[in-house]
Amino acid sequence: MSHKRIPKRKAAIAAGGVVALGAAAILLPHANASQDGASGDAAAAPKTLKATDASDLASQLAGLLGDAFAGSYYDGGNKQLVVNVVPGDNNNVIVQAKKAGAAVREVDNSMTELEAGARTLKSEATVAGTSWAVDPRTNKILVTADSTVTGDKWDQLESTVESLGSGMATIKKSAGTFKTFASGGDAIFSGGARCSLGFNVTAGDGSPAFLTAGHCGVAAEQWSDAQGGQPIATVDQAVFPGEGDFALVTYDDPATVAPSEVNLGDQILPISRAAEATVGQEVFRMGSTTGLADGQVLGLNATVNYPEGTVTGLIQTNVCAEPGDSGGSMFTQDGFAVGLTSGGSGDCTSGGETFFQPVTTALEAVGAILGAGGAGDAGAGDQAGGQEIGGEEAGGQEAGGEEAGAGDRSGGEAGAGAGDAADQGAGDDSGQTGTH
Repeated sequence: MSHKRIPKRKAAIAAGGVVALGAAAILLPHANASQDGASGDAAAAPKTLKATDASDLASQLAGLLGDAFAGSYYDGGNKQLVVNVVPGDNNNVIVQAKKAGAAVREVDNSMTELEAGARTLKSEATVAGTSWAVDPRTNKILVTADSTVTGDKWDQLESTVESLGSGMATIKKSAGTFKTFASGGDAIFSGGARCSLGFNVTAGDGSPAFLTAGHCGVAAEQWSDAQGGQPIATVDQAVFPGEGDFALVTYDDPATVAPSEVNLGDQILPISRAAEATVGQEVFRMGSTTGLADGQVLGLNATVNYPEGTVTGLIQTNVCAEPGDSGGSMFTQDGFAVGLTSGGSGDCTSGGETFFQPVTTALEAVGAILGAGGAGDAGAGDQAGGQEIGGEEAGGQEAGGEEAGAGDRSGGEAGAGAGDAADQGAGDDSGQTGTH
């Protein structure tokens, strides 16, 4: 079994390494619990929230504020939800948002205007190697072009952005190339390819299954936990490209035990439920190539134009990933399933953008629930092999490479250590292989 490289820019959980993740998972729910203050003036002060609670509040305020709502993001330093509003003549919207516990910021661009700009980009600048998502922190559309977007393609993209008007969008150049992160190698195999298992789930008919990337699911139908070994799981549904990048793969043995956890190598992180991502939120990713890495959510509902086609509805992050990490689990420190690795640019040495399929959307589409046997919330994500976390601050991804035992496969039994089978997935005989 080959080794996983563990990036230096890893889970900055604490100097103590992986073990600290478990401690944080126990302590943080109490330390970060919503604090309403007391009464009186404190009621109008922004609440202290966990990122997942901030996501719930953002959804409520989006409905409450209507057209005045212009996006939101999580301020990790102050542990507050920041809500953008376009007040117009109605200052009451600001009062409502403050009473709900958010920090309020007045901005110029409404969500209606930003979404219209995104539609213009889709109709006039759908070029392979580009992506865009609304960035609520700048109140603009962040457009990213990889290294293949040059010449006429760059001119087309730039002129389209300019046509949106001043203050509506910015363009960022990426040194890498957008691609799905599938690759030949070890872990879960089909042909000579691998991906990573995301989260164990229970399919609609009650059978044990797991989620992985859709571009893995369309690459081959059956998967093994050892190169050249007997298949242990079969693709049931897969979406790629199009409205997402996800696949439901069912275990061939209905007695397979599929635990609701992510195996971090020398510690297991239980997964309690699926959660929506929030811009600014810290997240962690497991993958069969690079193990554990962390970073922040940069944008939601991102559109990515891969060489194979356009994928919509993704989460944009600065978490690093490499070929073979496709399908791997993205989760929070307190055990919430957030995403499945799709693709991006760069690697865990130079950094880059990485996009994830929201778990909530995938579960709804395939009719599955996280966890085993109707236990409801739980997923078992992937695994890492014995790894130590090297501590730089989260949110980035420089990288280096420490080695660690590579995602074990934990066997056909369900990928029992979360994401067993070393993160499984599908690799790609179908031309979906990453070329880093």
